Amino acid sequence: MSGSIRDFVGYGREQPQFEWPGGKRMALSLVVNYEEGGENCVLDGDESSEALNSDVAGAQPRRGRRNLAVESHYEYGSRVGHWRILDLLHECKIPATYFAVSSALEKHPEAARSIVQEGHEVVSHGARWIDYDTVDCEIENRHMSQSLDVIERLCGVRPVGWYTGRVSPNTRSLAQKHGLLYDCDVYNDDLPYWTQTNDSPHLVLPYSFDCNDMRYATAPGFNTPDDFIGHLQRTLDCLRRESKTHPKMMSIGLHLRLAGRPGRAEALREFLMRATNHEDIWFCRREDIARFWIERFPAHRTQS
Repeated sequence: MSGSIRDFVGYGREQPQFEWPGGKRMALSLVVNYEEGGENCVLDGDESSEALNSDVAGAQPRRGRRNLAVESHYEYGSRVGHWRILDLLHECKIPATYFAVSSALEKHPEAARSIVQEGHEVVSHGARWIDYDTVDCEIENRHMSQSLDVIERLCGVRPVGWYTGRVSPNTRSLAQKHGLLYDCDVYNDDLPYWTQTNDSPHLVLPYSFDCNDMRYATAPGFNTPDDFIGHLQRTLDCLRRESKTHPKMMSIGLHLRLAGRPGRAEALREFLMRATNHEDIWFCRREDIARFWIERFPAHRTQS
C-alpha cells in the first residue's frame, strides 16, 4: 500500500493479553463475498470476460468476448447460493460480514435488503470486482465513493469497513480518507493491528486465503467439501488450543457461487453446527471486532 513499510515482526512473542467480549477466547469471523454481477464482463464495458473463482476449470479471459459458462456460474451465486447461505446463517444463528461489490448488489436489491434484515454487516468490496492494481487513483477514488453511496442507498447503512481484494497501492490511503473504520486487505496475522496511513493510525483486520472456499476454484486447492471442512476444522482446533494462552481470530471466506452449491453448503453446515457448540468462541461481525479493538487497544496506546 502507498507509504507502507513492511513489518516482518508484528506482535512477535509479545502477544496481547485480553479476552474477547463475554470472556471468549477466540473470535470467529465468517465472511460472505457477494460479487455476482460485479465481475469482469464485456457487457459492462470490460475488455475481457472473467476468469477467476468459478467452477469452470482453466478459464481464461476472452478479450472482447463473453464467456457464457463463467457468467452462468456467477449467476448461480445470486439466484440460488445467496438464499442458501443466508438460510444457513439464520439456522446456525451466526452473524456474518458480507464483502459486497456495490454493482453486484444493484443487480439484486432484494438480496441487499435481506442481508441487513438478517443483522449481517455489509463491507464495501468496491464498485466492481476487478483488479485495481493499475487503475488510476482518481478513478479508484471515484469508484470507492460510488460504492459506499450505493450500498448505503440499498442497505440503509453506510459501510464502516473496506475490502478490495485485487488491491492497488492507493487503496488503503483512499479508504481512510473516506472515513472507513478499518480495512481487511492483508493476510499477515491472526489478530487485528494498527498501522500508519496518511500519517494517522489505521486499523487493519487481516483476512484469510487458506480458510477460503475460493480454493475450490484454484490450484492447488480443495477438490471436495471434505478437503475444505477438514482444513477449517484443523485451523479451528489449532487456534482454540493457542487461544487458551493468547486469544486469536479466525476468518473464513465464502463465495455464493462456490460454497452456495448444495454439497459444499451441507458440509459447511456440519462444520458450523459443531463450531457453535464451543463455548469459548465469539461469533461476530468484523465491525464488532473493530469496535472492540478500538475500545480495548486505542491507537495511542501500546498493545500489550
